[in-house]
Amino acid sequence: MENLLLLPTPRHVLFSQGKFTLAADRLIVLDSADPQTLRFTASRLQWALRDYAGITWEIVAGTAVPRQRMGVTLSVVPGSVCHPQGYELTITEDGIHAVANAPVGIFYAVMTLSQLLSQCGRDLPALRIRDWPDFPHRGVMLDISRDKVPTMETLFSLVDLLASWKVNQLQLYMEHTFAYRNHPQVWAEASPFTGEEVLALDAYCRERFVELVPYQNVFSHMTRWLVHDRYRHLAECPTGCETSWGYFDTPLSLCPLDPGSLDLARSIFDELLPHFSSRYCNVGCDETVDLGQGRSREAVETYGAGRVYLDFLLKIYHEVQARGRTMLFWGDIIMEHPDLVPELPRDVIVLEWGYEADHPFDEHGEVFAASGVPFFVCPGTSTWNTVAGRTENAIGNLRNAAENGLKYGAVGFLNTDWGDNGHWQPLPVSYLGYAYGAAVSWTYETNRDLDISQAVSVYAFCDATGTMGRIAYDLGNAYRETGVTLFNASVLFHLLQMTSEKIAEIGGLDEKGLHRTLDYIDGVVSFLPSAQMQRSDADLIRREFVWTAGMLRHACRRGLWALGRAGGDEDVALRKVLAEDARQLVAEFHEIWHARNRPGGFKDSLARMEKMRRGYEGD
Repeated sequence: MENLLLLPTPRHVLFSQGKFTLAADRLIVLDSADPQTLRFTASRLQWALRDYAGITWEIVAGTAVPRQRMGVTLSVVPGSVCHPQGYELTITEDGIHAVANAPVGIFYAVMTLSQLLSQCGRDLPALRIRDWPDFPHRGVMLDISRDKVPTMETLFSLVDLLASWKVNQLQLYMEHTFAYRNHPQVWAEASPFTGEEVLALDAYCRERFVELVPYQNVFSHMTRWLVHDRYRHLAECPTGCETSWGYFDTPLSLCPLDPGSLDLARSIFDELLPHFSSRYCNVGCDETVDLGQGRSREAVETYGAGRVYLDFLLKIYHEVQARGRTMLFWGDIIMEHPDLVPELPRDVIVLEWGYEADHPFDEHGEVFAASGVPFFVCPGTSTWNTVAGRTENAIGNLRNAAENGLKYGAVGFLNTDWGDNGHWQPLPVSYLGYAYGAAVSWTYETNRDLDISQAVSVYAFCDATGTMGRIAYDLGNAYRETGVTLFNASVLFHLLQMTSEKIAEIGGLDEKGLHRTLDYIDGVVSFLPSAQMQRSDADLIRREFVWTAGMLRHACRRGLWALGRAGGDEDVALRKVLAEDARQLVAEFHEIWHARNRPGGFKDSLARMEKMRRGYEGD
C-alpha cells in the first residue's frame, strides 16, 4: 500500500502487517473532555464512511461502550503530540485511533482518514501516521474585486475543498465588494457581500478550522472609492497621474497627509471588522505607485517616500490595534526601504509577495528574519493574466516560497489568486495551484516532488483516472509552446487583449510558435472525453475547460492574423471567422461566469472581451 496518494503527503507514514476491515456495526467514539468540539469532525467522517465504504456508524461520546464496537476513536489529549495542529492516526486489525492535542488535529486526522477511505474502501491498511505542518498559517487569498464576486455556494464549496487539504486561512481581497451601510455608492453595482453573508461564511469556515481573515485596502488600490465625488478629495492625485505603470486618468491611492484618509479607514474598520471572528486584519498598502506624485510631493521630497509611507502605515496600524486585531500588510513598499524595516512594530505581520518562479524569497526573507518582524511568504497560483494558468511557473513559485519561508522562519504561507484584467480564468483552473500550495505549505519535504497532476485529479476533480488533472496541468503549460516568456502573464492572454498593432511588436512571437501551440492545445483537450469526474459540477468543469482551450486557440489565431495582416479580401474573410469565434466565446463566457459568480463585475470583465471582438470590425 506504499503507493497510496494523499494530499498533502503526511510527514511520517509507517505501514504494518494486516488490515482493518470495516464492519457495519461499529461506532465513532468521541474521547474528549468537550466532545461537542468534535461533533462536526465526526459528522464529516460519517459522510466519508457512507460515501466510500457504504456503511453508517453512529457517533457516541465517551469510552464507556464495548471495546469490540469501537470502530474509530477520536481522542483529544493535551500534550499527546509534538505540535499544536499535529495528530497521530493509527490503524490496526482491531480499529482506528486518532489522537491530537486539540480538536483541529483530530479534524486533520479525519481529513487524512477520509482520503484513505476514498482509495481503499472497507479494507484499510494497517499503518501509523505522525503528522504536523511546517507553517502554522496556510492560507489562500482569492480576489473578489477584479471582477468576480463568487456566490455563497461557490465559496462554501471552495472552503470544503481547501479544508480537506488542511488549508486553515482564507482571505477575500476586497476593494469595493462589501456592502458598507455608510458607503453605499462604492458597491452599488458590485453584487457585494452583505454583513449577514460574511457572518455565515465566517461560521462555515470556523467549523472547518479555517480562519476567515478580513482584507480591505485602506491606502492604495482605492480607485473604486476615489472616483466618486464624495471621496475624490482624499486622493493623492484626484485627476490621475504618471506612474511607473504608465499614465492613469483616475485616482489610485489615498493621500497619506490628509486627516480624512484616516477617518475613512476608521469608518471602514468600524463597519467591516465586527463581522469577522479572526483577530487578524489585512490592510493591503501595496503598490503605492502614485505616492509623491500629487499632494504629498513636497513631503516626499523633504522626508523621502519611505518615511511618508511608513508614517501613514503606522497610523493605520494603531487603528487596527485599537480594535483588537493584528495587522497584516504587503511588504513590497517597505522592502524598497530596508533601512526602515527595523522600525516596524513587532506585532505586525509582513506579507512578502512575488509571483515568478525566481522571486527573491531568499533575499527578502533574510531581511525580515534579521529584523525580527514576523512575515508570511506569499506566492500565487499564476492563473491571472493567463486564462489557463502557467503550471511550470506556479510550481516553481510555490516551491520557492515554501523552501525559503522555512529557511527564514516565516510564520505563514499565503497562496494568492488574483483576477487582474477581467478575471477570465475559471475557478477550476486554480485548483492545481491551490493543491500544490496546500501540500508544500503543510510539509515541504514530503510534498516537494508530489505528483500534483494525479493528486489534483483525484482530490480536486474527483477523477481517479488522472485524466482531468493531467489536462489541467498540461493546458496550463500551453504558454511555453509559444517560445515567448512574459512577466506575471502569459503571452496568449496578451494576444487576446492587445490590439493587432501591439501584437506585431511582441518580441520573439512568430507563426511557427503559434502553430506549435495550436497543435499542443488540440492534443491536450483530446483527452477530455476520457475524464471521469465524480462531481456534481462535472459538466460545468468540462464546459469551463473547453472554453479555456477555445480562448487559447483564439489567441493563437488572433496572433497569426496580426502577424500576417496584409489587407485585402483574405484579411476581411479571416476577420469574419475570428469575429464569429469571438461571438461564440463571449456567449459561453456569459454562461460559465454566472454559474459560479454574482452578476456584479461581469459588465466590466465582458467589456474587455467585447473590445477584442469589435476589433475585427475595423477597416
